[in-house]
Parts: sequence; structure tokens; C-alpha cells
Amino acid sequence: MNLKFLETFVWVARLKSFRLTADKLFTTQASISSRIAVLESELGVKLFLRDSRGVKLTPEGVKVLDYAEQMIDTMQALKQSLETRSSKVGRVRIGVMDTVIHTWLSPLVAQMTDHFPLVEIELVADTSLNLCDQLQKGFLDLILQTDLLRQESVRSLELASHPMGWIVASNSIYNRDYTSVADLARERIITYSKNSHPHQDVLSLMQANGVLAPKLSCVNSVSAIIRLLRDGFGIGALPPVLVSEELTQGELTLLTIDQRPPNLQVVVSWRVGAEWVEEIVALCQQVVERYAQKVGEQYIVLSKD
Repeated sequence: MNLKFLETFVWVARLKSFRLTADKLFTTQASISSRIAVLESELGVKLFLRDSRGVKLTPEGVKVLDYAEQMIDTMQALKQSLETRSSKVGRVRIGVMDTVIHTWLSPLVAQMTDHFPLVEIELVADTSLNLCDQLQKGFLDLILQTDLLRQESVRSLELASHPMGWIVASNSIYNRDYTSVADLARERIITYSKNSHPHQDVLSLMQANGVLAPKLSCVNSVSAIIRLLRDGFGIGALPPVLVSEELTQGELTLLTIDQRPPNLQVVVSWRVGAEWVEEIVALCQQVVERYAQKVGEQYIVLSKD
């Protein structure tokens, strides 16, 4: 069925005139009559009644009008959707820390692929420290990491933060009651890479509680940290969002200790002037907001403007 003819039918129904419809669609009255005749032939019903007062729909025409309007609205929505897809061509280099990889990177890449179908997306996974260094040297266009960078050529925006927690294997010797952070610090603590934000925060918390030399194992891979915890090799200092499934299944346990390290920040930083990067920043904000709605504030807290 010709959508152009359906559109003609809708306008005749709205304007109640073949002549006015012809003017509206920049064609002849004969052409309008021909299109309606073809539609009536295809559908096997009469759509309009004509008399001295003009044109009105038949009962069958009323039914057809509802479906025709829906089909035209659907087509317009499809066209608008296609028009939002960018025709930009090129490459964007994005650096990502492990925490983002294990949370909302996949929906972000899906959104970017949809908005920029002709753009090559190059992803680099590394620690926040290394990502910041690569951005400042111009090797990356945008990074997702933990630090607000303050440079003339770089902009930063805090997107959200993840609450931290003390996590252990449920069947391990570490799954017990602890009286304090100092008591906890007697055990092996597994956390992020050395000199990272989480590592420094854990050290500061331990020192504030009188523990000057805690037993820390620094690991630069979230997957490796989770594997060590599942195998019962210590107490993890990391965001519970990274092990939400294991917590739900009872494989891992979140210890009930009031003092925890500060929330882990998620910051997007980008080089000023990099093509389309600010559009990607906006996509990051949209994806994080949807992710937060999905998992809840116990796992992620959106940053306030």
C-alpha cells in the first residue's frame, strides 16, 4: 500500500475537500481523486461520500482513518529517528577505567554506535593515573576515571560515585564480625592499584584509625580482585556494584562495618576542541542516569549539578 496515497486520504478526511487537499499537497484535484480511487480499489471499500456540501467519510472510511494516521505517525517517527543518526566519519579514542567497564560501558558503546554509526570507537582500558597521563599527552580524546583534572586544555565533569564496601567470600574465614577498622586491618585487604584514589582512601582510613602499616594487596584488575575474593584470599575494598550478582547469590558478603572508604568517583575528562567529544560527554550523562535508575542509590549516586 502506497504511504503517499494514505497521506492523501488523511488530508482529504481532515480538510473535507479534494480541491483543498490538492492545494495542500501541490498537485491537481484529478491526481487526488485518482489516489483515493486506487486506495478504495485496494481496500475493497468506499472511503468517501460526496455531496453538494463537500466530502465526508463513510463508516469504513472512519475505521481506515485511524489506522492510516497511526501508520503515518510511525513513518514520521522512523524518519526522525534516522535523522538523529550522525553522518560524522572518523575515530574517537576513549580511555576507560575497570569500574566503568564492569558497570555501564556496554550501554554507552551501544548509544555511541547508534548515534555515530560511521565513527570508529577505539577503547583503551587502564588505570586512572595512566589514562590521565595519556589524555594530557593527546593520545586519548576522552577518559572515564576517578580524578577531576584541572588544566587549561582539559575539561572534567563528575558524573556519579559508587559507595565502597568491605566484601568477603561468604564461606571464608574473613566472614566474621569486626569490632572496628583497626580489627579489620589485621587481615589481608585487597583493593585497587597502588597510588590510585581507592588505594589512597583506604590508606588514609586505616591511618586515621591508628593502623600505620596495613596489609594491602594492590591489584589493577577488577576481575582479578573479584576472583581473589571469591577464592577467599582476603577482604576486598571495592564498590559493591561490581559484585552485585555474587552478593545476591550469597557467594560474597558485604560486611556490616560503619566506617568505609569514601565513594569512588566517576569523572569524564576530555580535551578541549576534540571533534564531537562534547556530544559523547552528553551521552555519558544520559547513560549514567539510566544506569542509576536501574541499580539504585545503594550502588551509584548521581552527582549534583
